[in-house]
Amino acid sequence: CRSSQQGAGSGDGSRGSAAAETPSGEDFSLSLLDTNLPAEAETELRSFIAKRLTKGALFEGMGNVASVGLSIPEYKVGCYYCRFQQENLLEMATLEPDGSAPEYVVCLLGGSEKEDTFRLELDKYIQGLKISLGLEEKNLETCVKPYLRSWFENAVCPIQRVVQVFQEKLAFLLHAALSYTPVEVKNADERTEKDISRFLAAAGLQGLVQEGTMASLCIAMTEEQHRSVIIDCSGPQPQLHNAGSSKFCEDWMRAFVNGAEGGNPFLFRQILENFKLKAIQDINNLKRFIRQAEMNHYALFKCYMFLKNCGSGDILLKIVKVEHAGMPEARNVVTVLEEFMRE
Repeated sequence: CRSSQQGAGSGDGSRGSAAAETPSGEDFSLSLLDTNLPAEAETELRSFIAKRLTKGALFEGMGNVASVGLSIPEYKVGCYYCRFQQENLLEMATLEPDGSAPEYVVCLLGGSEKEDTFRLELDKYIQGLKISLGLEEKNLETCVKPYLRSWFENAVCPIQRVVQVFQEKLAFLLHAALSYTPVEVKNADERTEKDISRFLAAAGLQGLVQEGTMASLCIAMTEEQHRSVIIDCSGPQPQLHNAGSSKFCEDWMRAFVNGAEGGNPFLFRQILENFKLKAIQDINNLKRFIRQAEMNHYALFKCYMFLKNCGSGDILLKIVKVEHAGMPEARNVVTVLEEFMRE
């Protein structure tokens, strides 16, 4: 706050406020709202946040991850921190000439800087906090504090829980995410349904392939209603119907299942990122072969062999088919490849 009003925070599942605008010098105050850190560590974290604010290093709604040295525990921890303002105060801030509307900083602490792999999930989590946050003490106790204390379970652990529930059937989920196949979840509790949805979103290539390609693939898959994957969670183990798989997805499923012994949610997220990276590399390789095949029959054969051996040829071919729809020569190459793959 610019004045001595309510203020900022710290802690593993804690929060607080900053200045109404990016502060200069020390033209702001920090007041603790909630924390589960020991007092000494909380003071150290507050000092870290104050320095970042003084430098103007915190931007509204953009999460950051940094390593912070705290005396308890006696090693550096990863800290996700995000500066934000209450939704219903955004308009107020524009009306206040002195910009005195309070802002908040939420800090979430983990064992390392690996929170960076969950930055998008945590950013979304903070958006949910903005909705539930109110200045009334009653709302703080009943809504905000429980919400903050569940950040790890709700934002970091969904991928791990899906791996534990699906085990070897995870290959079907990976295939659905990679091929943009619609998925319907039936007879599941709310948390399981959200976990599956988050896993599919994290495993998909949204943002990594062209937006037009993604939209066209989603439309094409939605029109093929018989291709929708049905997940029935009424029994002890989920049952999947109309599900497809591939050698590529089965190989990566093994990596997840083998990693389940350690039970580290950050490891699962890293495996998922590697899965997507390999898929993008394969797509780019296929595109390069197709460009070469427009003028070279031997390169056409290389395309075919690559599709045959990569383990996900059917999916890759659909993706490049959509991307090359407006390129006659490349489209002809894709048509030939489709015929060879069918044979």
